[in-house]
Amino acid sequence: MNKIKVLREQRKITQQQLARMAGVAQSTIHYIETGQKSPTLKLLEKIALALDVSVVDLIENTQNNISP
Repeated sequence: MNKIKVLREQRKITQQQLARMAGVAQSTIHYIETGQKSPTLKLLEKIALALDVSVVDLIENTQNNISP
């Protein structure tokens, strides 16, 4: 699952709310969460700020925490 979507859902906010907080269109959040668009670094910074996390938190591989 997309890390942005996971963090957004953990905070119980909608795509529309996140979009408003990040200053982007709701469709932008949708496209990123569904993998239809790749965010720019600037956009990742805006989303990270809105979610109160670092950019690294948004892009780090969640499977790094899983042992083989």
